[in-house]
Amino acid sequence: MNSLIPLFVILPLGAAFIMAIMGRFIKNINKYISSVIMILLFCLSLHFIFRTEGSFVYKVGGYEAVNGIPIAIYMVLDGLSKLILLIISLVGLLAIFYSISYTKQYTAERKFYVLFSLMIAGMNGVVISGDIFNIFVFLEIAAMSSYALVAFGVEKHQLEASFKYQVLGGVASLLILLTIGLIYWNTGTLNIADISRQLTVNCSSPEGISVFMKFISILLISGFGLKAAIFPFHTWLPDAHSSAPSPISAMLSGVLIKAIGIYVILRLFFNMFPLSYEISLTITILGTISMIIGGLLALGQWDIKRMLAYSSISQVGYIVLGVGIGMMLLASGGSKTIAALSITGGLFHLVNHSVFKGLLFLNAGAVEYRTGTRNMKKLGGLSQVLPITSNTSLIGSLAISGIPPFNGFFSKLIIIIAAIQARYYALAFLAVLVSVITIAYFMKLQKYTFFNTDGSKWVKKKISEVPFSMATSMIIMAMLCFALSLLIVPDVRAVILKPAVDVLVNYADYSTKILGM
Repeated sequence: MNSLIPLFVILPLGAAFIMAIMGRFIKNINKYISSVIMILLFCLSLHFIFRTEGSFVYKVGGYEAVNGIPIAIYMVLDGLSKLILLIISLVGLLAIFYSISYTKQYTAERKFYVLFSLMIAGMNGVVISGDIFNIFVFLEIAAMSSYALVAFGVEKHQLEASFKYQVLGGVASLLILLTIGLIYWNTGTLNIADISRQLTVNCSSPEGISVFMKFISILLISGFGLKAAIFPFHTWLPDAHSSAPSPISAMLSGVLIKAIGIYVILRLFFNMFPLSYEISLTITILGTISMIIGGLLALGQWDIKRMLAYSSISQVGYIVLGVGIGMMLLASGGSKTIAALSITGGLFHLVNHSVFKGLLFLNAGAVEYRTGTRNMKKLGGLSQVLPITSNTSLIGSLAISGIPPFNGFFSKLIIIIAAIQARYYALAFLAVLVSVITIAYFMKLQKYTFFNTDGSKWVKKKISEVPFSMATSMIIMAMLCFALSLLIVPDVRAVILKPAVDVLVNYADYSTKILGM
């Protein structure tokens, strides 16, 4: 079973290499190869979710530990990484299927699929890496692919957005690499489990160690906060996500900022560093501010994709808020049950956001694909000519706004209940308030894009629904906005979410489990 873990990187990386060569000689083969690879990755993710239990470790090269010191590169698969891999493969599969028709408008269509596969390989590599340097390596693969994909249309605003993204992404990478060097200098190892073991032993010794850990914690929050677009590191996201091709926008907002941002923050601050209340409070405050600022900025937008991009900042804030409350409770010796509930809400919303935000970006792409504009002031009445796009967009809007019976309602409800039980009443109130703000700007989106006029001008222009592949991806994502509500059922949650929650709640067990394998 362990030998299957590298396939999460080998399959997309190998596919990118093959497509770069064969795509030159066989027309459209890249579409088929990338689709098959994403189906295989999705099936592999489902296999690990439903057919396996516990953690798995693959030691690259087969090297065993020497005197208890891990010398191999570890690839680790546990409940948390399984969940993130499932999200990547699911959203990636639907995005690549949507792209079959969407990318016909580009002259360098075959290169799109090469870059897409590299981005998938990078994200998967980050998720399964058991050492911090390889997290950095795979992070750069994913980031550089996303830089190129943001600028894929080579329009002026796309190149400008990509440049801004690269500059801030480069700053984040520099901070992360500097921190990795400092950790290696202090511990002599790059293995996350081994670092955790050493820091746990040393944290009670000289006072300088705790100061050192706070310093590198701040550097890591800054570096990965930039990757996750948490306030105040969010300024690159609206330009980048609104300029990218729509299936890439869906991947960036739905998956990338989670895989190379949120996931790594969770992994390092739960499973590598000893939990600190000060750091937990800092992360929670940043998440709360992101939730508020992102929502308020989204209210004033008239470009659909920029509104969705600011909304992503707000919704990531919800995720961080939920997990942050759990961190604070665990760090302060509070109720483990409430902490688990709050973390469940955060991870539940992470899954939900990947789906409904991916859907909404695909909807925005469908609108632009047929009308040539994303400006809501120039739209209206599209529900008559784009019924599938209109109805799926309405479902996505209701889901992200937290309207029952859609999935967003249940994840937000869990976060709010956990905040109340933990006696963080102000945080619960702010979560409700931002949800009301979210309803406001998504109703604005529905009114000015799909209704508001009779749509006669679009009928005269003979605008029709988008092609089959685009429509199918949107329909499946809309159905998932219903289906994921089932995660509120304990038996379903126990299979998909609970293993990931256990990894974080029982954070101290990570080192023992991994090094004991």
